[in-house]
Amino acid sequence: MVNAAFVAPYLLEATSQFVLAAARLPGVRLGVITATPLERLDPELREAVAGHWEISDGLDPQQITDGVRGLSAQLGPVERLIGILEQLQVPLAQVRDALGIPGMDETSARNVREKSRMKDVLRAAGLPCARHQLVHHTDQATRFLDHVGFPLVAKPPDGAGAKATYRLDTQQDFDSWLRAAQGSPSEAWLLEEYLTGREHTFDSVTLGGQTLWSSVSDYVPPPLEVLRNPWMQWTVVLPQDVSGPEYAEIHRAGPAALRALGVETAFSHMEWFARPDGSVAISEVGARPPGAQLASMIGFSHDVDFFTLWARLVLRDEFDRPDRVYASGTAYLRGMGRGRVRAVHGLEEIRRDLGQLIVSARLPQPGQPASSSYEGEGFITVRHQDTGAVREALDRIISGVRVELVESD
Repeated sequence: MVNAAFVAPYLLEATSQFVLAAARLPGVRLGVITATPLERLDPELREAVAGHWEISDGLDPQQITDGVRGLSAQLGPVERLIGILEQLQVPLAQVRDALGIPGMDETSARNVREKSRMKDVLRAAGLPCARHQLVHHTDQATRFLDHVGFPLVAKPPDGAGAKATYRLDTQQDFDSWLRAAQGSPSEAWLLEEYLTGREHTFDSVTLGGQTLWSSVSDYVPPPLEVLRNPWMQWTVVLPQDVSGPEYAEIHRAGPAALRALGVETAFSHMEWFARPDGSVAISEVGARPPGAQLASMIGFSHDVDFFTLWARLVLRDEFDRPDRVYASGTAYLRGMGRGRVRAVHGLEEIRRDLGQLIVSARLPQPGQPASSSYEGEGFITVRHQDTGAVREALDRIISGVRVELVESD
């Protein structure tokens, strides 16, 4: 029996899927460390977990340490400490190191969490990534601009999910960003050259330092373009076949990057660019499962329960390589403007024409507040054995569905 602690600052829907899969894994006794009180847990989740420890700050290493000790009194000594959030990876590693729990250590966690450090490690290993500079003051930012030129990308050094990420195309963009950055509580910002090309993900399983399996997906259009155009509906596609020459280089560079960063056992999420000249450039790496419905899409494409696949890997060091049977993809539905959802147009036609392909959906509901996330107000996921059929269906969805927003009173 493995005693494990899952740190989940808040038990929202996506996180709860991972917790349930871990709690239901045979041979595992799971406790949860969370800011959500026990009485507010979903009944299904409350029944599944073997222990609960409430903390006020789910990212505080000391509170996590206290939670592990508290759960050890309930379950027995905690042997695995896990969590899925990008922001949790360094605190989790610090607690593992302090308590002698197996898993990713602080050095490796900082390699994948601190974006400037990540790129320094990759460049030292001879792996392709964007030129970058961690800037603390105006002179450093200006010198980097003079060296690289426009366009640039500005982001927090420990960002996640493209939050607070900006493309700077002109001197006016740069000056506006610099004024905002000077007023930010952040001590530093990361400036990078803007990579051109098609953007993809490389999601992979590493066990004992060896990459055993991987999945590639395509962003259409790239997330940074989506961030700059709040009205834009976009898609992610997992092609049925990812063995072709267009993906050959990332199948080499991806595992090499994980080795260089010190990733031993993890389900990792990497973003990368296929450049016009055929080369690749690694953009970001996270030693945690993917978000934005990618976890579910991987499950749909391989006809497996992704969440159980992940739980077996991180809790029992077990992994059975799944076959890729289908192509799948998700269309993200976004309204233009602010306020609340007034109506969603075009859904009846989509249900009529594509209903047999749809495997999952969360549709925008009237009265729902406009989302602050680039994932938008809802999504529709489709699956088919033919990649072309999936791409065509997604094009139909983003061109045929319109989310109407109205300003709140």
